[in-house]
Formats: sequence, structure tokens, C-alpha cells
Amino acid sequence: MKLNELRDNPGASKRAKRVGRGPGSGKGKTAGRGIKGQKSRSGVAINGYEGGQMPLYQRLPKRGFNKPNRKKYAVVNLGLVQKFIDAKKLDAKAEITEDVLVASGLVRRKLDGVRVLAKGEFSAKVALNVTGASKSAIEAVEKAGGSLTVTSASATD
Repeated sequence: MKLNELRDNPGASKRAKRVGRGPGSGKGKTAGRGIKGQKSRSGVAINGYEGGQMPLYQRLPKRGFNKPNRKKYAVVNLGLVQKFIDAKKLDAKAEITEDVLVASGLVRRKLDGVRVLAKGEFSAKVALNVTGASKSAIEAVEKAGGSLTVTSASATD
């Protein structure tokens, strides 16, 4: 086998059909687009258009409301915090802040703040300082003998 003997498998590559190249090609003149009409012309993009009938996206009911200034929190589960403490990536003796969580790699970016949820087992005695936390997360940390401080009061629920 030499470099000049390399070939693709037969039938693996197929030449593109050249349209509009004379009657003998089988795709000449109108190039398979039919005669006249919007779709025979160039520059037509009519996705979702249903010929004047009310389009599906307009027929379906709209529900709810999307808040334009909604806060997006980075979510951390207590089980993961425990795992990082066990792996010595987080120091349980020092206060664990949002910046410490980002530095350890547990949170990729803070976004509008870090919110702690109670999923997973938690047994370390730590001082956590975050933007938000669930009630069950606060209980779980205090049950383990630690403290969870929430800096923004509006984030708790």
C-alpha cells in the first residue's frame, strides 16, 4: 500500500447533481423547481408559513410570563460539597465562600450568586457563606454542626 494507491471505497463519495445545465442532464431549464411561483425564485425562506392559514406557532396557546430580569444562580448540592471536602479540594476549617467554591472547581461561574440545595449526605462541620440556600440545606448544615450564612435575604425560600 502506497500513498498514491489510497482510494475511497466505491460508492462512498458521489458527485453532486449539477442543475440547470441543459436538457440532456435531466435537471435543465427550471432545475427541478417547477414553473413560476414563490418557491421557484431565489432568496425564499418560508419556514413556518402555511399558505395564509394561521401558522401552528400562532395557533398554540401561550402560557405564563418570562421575567426579563430573572436571577440565575449557580446551584450546588451539599453532597458535592461533602465530596470536595473529603477529597481535600475544600478546606473545612476555613470559611467556604462563593469565590472559594469557584477556585476549587465545584462551581464553574458564580452567575448571580451560588445557591445551596440539600441533595446528598452532609456531615462536615463548615461555615458556608453563599447568596442563597434552601431551608432543608440550612437545616442539614446546622445538624452537622456547621453554619450556613445567606448574604442576600431575598434568595431564600
